[in-house]
Parts: sequence; C-alpha cells; structure tokens
Amino acid sequence: MNLPSVIRKPLIAAILGALTIAVPAGALYLAGATRAVATTAPSAAMSSGATGTSTAASPATPAPAAAGPATMLPDFSSMVQKYGPAVVNISVVSKVSTSWSSGDNPGDDSGDNSGDNNDNPSDSNPFGPNSPFAPFFRGLPFQMPQPQPMRGEGSGFIIRPDGVIMTNAHVVNGASEVTVRLTDRREYTAKVVGVDPKSDIAILRIPAKDLPTVRIGDSRGLKVGEWVLAIGAPFGFENSATAGIVSAKGRTLESGYVPFIQTDVPINPGNSGGPLFNMRGEVVGINSQIYSRSGGYMGVSFSIPIDVAMQVGEQLQTTGHVTRGKLGVVIQPVTQGLADSFGLPQPEGALVSSVEKGGPAEHAGIESGDVILKLNGTPLKDSSELPVQIAAIAPGTSVKLEIWRNHARREITVKLGTVADKRTAATGGPHQEGGRLGLAVRPLTAEEQDANTRGGLVVERASGPAAAAGIRPGDVVLAANGSPVHDAEELRSAVEKSKGHIALLIQRGDARLFVPVRVG
Repeated sequence: MNLPSVIRKPLIAAILGALTIAVPAGALYLAGATRAVATTAPSAAMSSGATGTSTAASPATPAPAAAGPATMLPDFSSMVQKYGPAVVNISVVSKVSTSWSSGDNPGDDSGDNSGDNNDNPSDSNPFGPNSPFAPFFRGLPFQMPQPQPMRGEGSGFIIRPDGVIMTNAHVVNGASEVTVRLTDRREYTAKVVGVDPKSDIAILRIPAKDLPTVRIGDSRGLKVGEWVLAIGAPFGFENSATAGIVSAKGRTLESGYVPFIQTDVPINPGNSGGPLFNMRGEVVGINSQIYSRSGGYMGVSFSIPIDVAMQVGEQLQTTGHVTRGKLGVVIQPVTQGLADSFGLPQPEGALVSSVEKGGPAEHAGIESGDVILKLNGTPLKDSSELPVQIAAIAPGTSVKLEIWRNHARREITVKLGTVADKRTAATGGPHQEGGRLGLAVRPLTAEEQDANTRGGLVVERASGPAAAAGIRPGDVVLAANGSPVHDAEELRSAVEKSKGHIALLIQRGDARLFVPVRVG
C-alpha cells in the first residue's frame, strides 16, 4: 500500500485536514501568548512594587510624584540657626502702687468709725498718727500705697553689635527694671533709650559688644502671599519659630501712624517685639498685635513694617523722642455714596470732615468737604494712607496736595506743623519717658483748669521712683520742693537741683499732698 492510496482513504484524509488547520492556529496562539507575557510582566512588577511585594520595582516614577508637594514647602532651619541668636528675651518688672484709699479699714465689720485712729496707724495720715499734721488728714481719701511688683515678658532683636535692641513700646512701658537674656543665657540690665507709644517702638541698650545682629530688609517689597517667619518667646518659650504668609498690607489700626502688615503667623503673648523675617532672612516687620476674642492666637496677626520702625528708632537714638509732621485735619474714607455726592469718578482719597482752627491746613486754605487725592504727586487710594505719609515727613516741610473741590481738581501747598508730643519729661534716663523720676507729664489745658487748680502738670504715665512713691496717671503736679511748676522745664530744673529726694505737691481730686520721690 503506497502513500497516495492511504491518503485517499476518508479517515486518513480527515485527520490530515484537521492537522493542517490546527498547526498554524496553534503557532499563532503561542506567538500571541508570548507577546502578552512580555507586555504584562513589567506592569505586574510595578504594581507589586507599589504594594511593597517587589523590591526591584520600588524606585519607579510614582514615588517622586508623591513627594512633589512636600519639596515646595519652605525650609526655615538655616535661617533660624543663623539669625536666632540675634533674637532676645525681655523680662520687665513694674512696681504699680495700690490705689490711695480712704481711712476706713476694709477689714473692719463693726461699722464703728468713731474709734481712735491710732488703731490703724496707716489710715489716712501718711506721716503717722502722732505727727502735727494728723488733724489735717482725718477723713481725707489718702492712704500710702504699697507698691506691688508686676512682671512681664516679651521679645526683641539686636540691630547693632554694640548692644542696641529694638522691641515694642508696650513691652517695656512703665517698667522699673528691664532684663535682656540672650540665647547663650547671658543676662544684662537694659537701659531704655527711648519709647514711642504712637508707633509702639522702643529702643534698648545693653553693655555688650560684638553681638550677633539681624539683617534689615525693605518691607515695601513684601508681597501678599509671601512666606514669612517669626521668632520670639510665646508664653516665655524662648527662641520659638513660627511661620505663615502675608495676608494683607497697609492695615490701619487705632494709632493711625502705622500701616500694619497682616499675617497668619501664630503670634501669642511673649512674641511682641520679635522680628518677622522674609525668605531672604531679612527683617521686614516687628510682631506687635493680634486680633483675638480669646486672648490667644486666632489666625490674624499684625506686624509693624521695618521701614517705619527704623525711622522711629533712629530718632529715638538721636534725640530720645519722635517728631511727626502735622496737617491739621480730620479725615474719613470716601465711600461710593460720598464719591457720587461729590462728583468723583471713583471712591478714592481722603475726605476732610473738619479742619483744625489755626492749623497748617486752615492757613493753606483747605476746607471741610475737600477730598485730598494726591500727596506730592502720589495718589491716595485709601484715606488711611494720608496720616501715615504725613507723619513720616519732617515738620516745617512744604507739601503739595491735589484736592477735589466743587467738581474740579486744584493744587494747594501746605507747610506742615508738628504733632504735639505729650511726653515732656526728660528722656534718656534709666526710666523711659520720665528721666530720673519716671514721670510723663503735660501742661493742664484751659478746660482742665479750675478755681482750685491753676497751672501745674498732668501726669500721663508714672514708672520707676514716681510709681513707687504712689504717683499715678491723672495726678496733677503743682509744685516741686515748694516752687510752683508750670512746664516740664521747671520740673526738670527742680529735679536736677535735688539731692536724694524731691517733694512734689500732688493734687488728686479735691485733696492735696506732698509726696517725697526718690531721685533716680
């Protein structure tokens, strides 16, 4: 039986036909399966690596993608390490006297006030029950106060290597003792060179040399949304760093002289006076205030721009006080309704609501109802910009104002006056604002004078020896060592001539009393 005859058999032919179809189909199937394995194996490996089952695929591309957002966050560690030593902790002690009270004993429940006053020798008579003046003090509302020490803390930063430090005025205001502590735990008793409550800036000096300093920047270049860093001592935790962004600029609070920087940097009690850094490591502000309904941080903090602070600080170091230009007007914002009423194209500038009688603005011809649009050619977008810019100009300088009056623009030149500084006691002494006595005084106004009080000086603030002796704000200094005083120069002259103590005649209400004050 040959091959052709076998093939022609029906069964054999069917088998051969089936093989002819199956072999190519099987080859195609095997080839497709091989390509599928080559394609899916890397994917399976990466999937296993993502779940931690394969170490070979772990450095795949998804890992860097997941780490991308973290690399965009700023790293302040080098900045804190470099400039942290220039940030100091400030501790203050103030002696605040208790109120001068009546001669009644608050602990006596008997209700009998007719007994012998010798039972309570401290009542009413500061000279003692057996003094010849005792009859004159019976029933008077005087009692020698007992000074109570009060302590507080804040922050500051070194601006000069010879020991010049900048901080907030409210940190050291009224302090009888100021201690500065460095990060290396060295402590110094600081001298208050000058204080300016209007801008909340104070300058201190410590007896040290070659100290680390901060680098002063330019707050005008600060942008909203920019990262900033604060270093201070919140709640006494020294050299603490917190960060956030600039939320807004040019915020005007109660003082009117400072265009505050608003941030969301966590600021708490103890941070006051500390520096605010930008990402270049430059100080752009001084942490000053927070907006809070709880007394703690609530997401809104305010810092004094370093440009304003340095301008004030230079004057404090040079003269001990700050002079500011004065226009002599009361202004208000221009709303859309007011702009429509005055015919302004848009709400801008500062609306003059009243003009000080005899002030610089009145002499120049400014009237109530004028809208000040430009100062020396610079547009005023908001009314809050005007007092800030005027205060930064030296008194006696002539400025050009573009105003809107009767639906038309016009220019007026005004020679600025000087903002009255009520701090008239000697500066530069060991107690800020008050020289050797620790007193900040001003002359009585015409409205404050009456038949019993002619002349004299009203006490604005008392610290140091004056506060320890019981003098407090609102008292009127009538005489020093028996000589009437009408201005600060007469008081200063009397202090210079005194040795050890000076006797001040004080009027409080309807009562008068000589108070001996130690001369610092």
